[in-house]
Amino acid sequence: MKIKSIISVACATLLISACTDLSENLYDKVDSSDYGKTEAEIETIVGRAYSSLRGGATDGINFYPTSEFVFFVPSVASDECVIPTRVGGDWYDDGVYLDIQRHTWNADNPKIWALWKYCYNGIASTNAILYQVEQSGLDPVASRPLNAELKALRAYYYYNLLDWFGNVPVDTSYVVTEAPGTSPRAEVYRFVENELLENLDYLPENAYGRVTKNVANMLLARLYLNSEVFIGQARWQDCLTACARITGQLEPDYFSSFKTENQTSREIIFSIPYDGKMGTIGNFLASMTYHYEQKFAFSASGNYQWCGNGICAQPGLYSSFAENDIRRNSILMGPQIDLRTGSTIIMPASGNPLIYTEEITNIEESQQNEGGRLSKYEDKEGDAWERDYDHVLMRYAEALMMQAECYVRLGNPAAARTFVEQVRSRAGLDTPETIDLAFIDEELRREFVFENRRRTDNIRFGTFFEAWWEKPADPADKHTALFPIPQQEINKNSKLVQNPGYR
Repeated sequence: MKIKSIISVACATLLISACTDLSENLYDKVDSSDYGKTEAEIETIVGRAYSSLRGGATDGINFYPTSEFVFFVPSVASDECVIPTRVGGDWYDDGVYLDIQRHTWNADNPKIWALWKYCYNGIASTNAILYQVEQSGLDPVASRPLNAELKALRAYYYYNLLDWFGNVPVDTSYVVTEAPGTSPRAEVYRFVENELLENLDYLPENAYGRVTKNVANMLLARLYLNSEVFIGQARWQDCLTACARITGQLEPDYFSSFKTENQTSREIIFSIPYDGKMGTIGNFLASMTYHYEQKFAFSASGNYQWCGNGICAQPGLYSSFAENDIRRNSILMGPQIDLRTGSTIIMPASGNPLIYTEEITNIEESQQNEGGRLSKYEDKEGDAWERDYDHVLMRYAEALMMQAECYVRLGNPAAARTFVEQVRSRAGLDTPETIDLAFIDEELRREFVFENRRRTDNIRFGTFFEAWWEKPADPADKHTALFPIPQQEINKNSKLVQNPGYR
């Protein structure tokens, strides 16, 4: 069985449920049992906060696992992924994914609402546990590291809200007496920064799957890297300072951080641990991308989970990699061989061979085999719906590339070379003579393909607002840099103020 250095899933049953409805009183009391009075007991309760990283329930309404909508929306909004409507209407979903691809979304888009619910579910969980720690009577000195860890984790959720929505309510209380109003983006920015700085020294040095000093410094570096977008103030040197505090190393094999047993990777800074045998749910991205018959390419007996034939690479992504770039193998292309026969798999619906193509002829009626498939994480015979690999949120390579970008932006591309060379060498590539922002932008897309960070990079480099495949240029006011505050939330809380550009 896969051993994880994270709080057992069973501990989650000790905890109250979190609620994301900020227009109501979230809680009026905590569990009145005697559990949660000692440092050891409190530490087990912290596991509920981490389990919220996996996303929400599967009740058909609050359905927002990290591997689905939390990944789908930012990735499809970027120049990386697309969810085309397949022949027969599969994946049309009332056109919401087409709107995300074309940047024509509105405040009623339920997939964008999922991002909001994901973050506030995590925030509500951490607020509840912080309150329970406070009420436990635990010695303040003993509880300080636990409080720091929870507050830094909460800052992670607020960072995502800052990035996705900008102007959002900031609430740190467990007992909510009235709905909080919208805080300006600059205030949310300062809150995230202060929470991380104030708690950094109390975080653990090493603890897999938990918020450590490395995680907090990486989050600070991300904050400073995007500071000019977030608050109109560049902080490149602050980003360099935060990156210099991050310790780690690159794995020699690029794909070792994406193996099923990737908890052994020395490159991973932060991840969401999963283990299907322990009952974790929400880790099924692979099943969302492959064709329905893909199972016979992985197992002669078909001992592989059914797949939904949905999300895929945007045309042009695969060909942006050099042929000898090993990272190109993150995208599955070409004929899929049936292990039962040794020939190409035949798609039953059309009778045509299953050959993944880079091009997609019609986003509103794409063929079942069109689009390269997301194949960065390991696939193997016997994989179930809930995969066992850990979902990577932060890698050491990011610290290297952030430093490279900052040096280029500060007018010192020579200093960027040593960082870029480490990343390129592992990919089997030489580093070009010229390292400029255009090169950094493309290298980020290659190195972190399918890691759910491309939208943020697109916005920072300005490419987000340009026309690309099946997307016109964004409006001149560039309001699409922020998602709209979900109308479903505004309907519940009149204090929320819609982002500019949306009705």
